[in-house]
Amino acid sequence: MSILTANTHIVYREVLLRDPQNQLSGGGSCLFWSRSPGFGVDGRGGEWRKTKKRDLRVEAFWADMTRPNVIEMQPIKDCDQLDQILAQAQELHQPIIIDWMAAWCRKCIYLKPKLEKLATEIKFYSVDVNNVSQALVKRGNITKMPTIQLWKDGEMKAEVIGGHKAWIVIDEVREMIQKFV
Repeated sequence: MSILTANTHIVYREVLLRDPQNQLSGGGSCLFWSRSPGFGVDGRGGEWRKTKKRDLRVEAFWADMTRPNVIEMQPIKDCDQLDQILAQAQELHQPIIIDWMAAWCRKCIYLKPKLEKLATEIKFYSVDVNNVSQALVKRGNITKMPTIQLWKDGEMKAEVIGGHKAWIVIDEVREMIQKFV
């Protein structure tokens, strides 16, 4: 059995903290730990000996499990739902982001997970323009996709039209958030 990890610090720190006499070695950013089926090698105490498979255990962990790194955008289906969301945001004095997209739009599909990573900072919603009424699309004044809008106090305050590279769009959205939050 072999264990290959991308981050040796995770494995090394976890094993070392549990048992300071444990010795793991890794080169650069990768740890490779190999052992024969059923038995492993234990070098604790300066003496190498065979050990049973159940005696060795390597675990990974995440530093901060309390805060998710991705939050899925909630869909908006009609004008009434948009009104409720805007009223709630206005009551809480919080801006919201609305991503106007289409299921067939490649840039929209590519940007969605990147925007969901930003959703930990501010509330994000999405509107699939092909599955909602044209009245809702007209209310957002949408002409191109993807369009990412920041709404505050019931009004659209800023927008980014995402027709260029994803990292540029994400940077523009971050700037927009910082300006109004």
